Amino acid sequence: MVVIGRRLYERGLIVAAEGNISVRLPNGRTLVTPAGFCKGRMTTRDLVVVDADGRTVSGPWPPSSEVRMHLAALAARTDVNACVHAHPPYATAFAVAGIALTEPVLPEVIVTLRSIPLAEYATPGTGAVGVSIERHIAGADAILLKNHGVLTLGVDLETAFRRMEIVERCAQVICLARGLGHVDHLSPSQVGELFRPNR
Repeated sequence: MVVIGRRLYERGLIVAAEGNISVRLPNGRTLVTPAGFCKGRMTTRDLVVVDADGRTVSGPWPPSSEVRMHLAALAARTDVNACVHAHPPYATAFAVAGIALTEPVLPEVIVTLRSIPLAEYATPGTGAVGVSIERHIAGADAILLKNHGVLTLGVDLETAFRRMEIVERCAQVICLARGLGHVDHLSPSQVGELFRPNR
């Protein structure tokens, strides 16, 4: 978790004290990043363990203000063991503009994430953020949070982090293509071909 926090910070996916990370523990508890910390400068001693209700079990600091969003995601998906929330600039720009990343543009994104929906706005740090992702969580491994940032999910922390990188690259490429004047979409048959066995 410390390494992933450093990667997020060094790659400009978060700045200052932005973002938060969580990992499901075998005992049903959750390891989360502390509130108000630069994730690029955390140590293992700063991490916090919470119970299913978000109450601190161990750790020297309060848990992330977004702990309820993480717990909601983990409770909704038994196949998810890690969550990453960040504010990558290009993807967050799409979230601010109210534009989901659902256009069939990049084969790699379609295969790994299918599409990236946009959750309705909810006040950061409140339980409403967890509610806002409910309608998307069953079928999405990455969700834009309106006027806020991005949440990615994974079977492990490395997968959740890689998905965050993919979301940001997708947003960046679409922004650049729009600047060139045109975004060419893949046709339904081209998308179907991506999922054809033994292609």
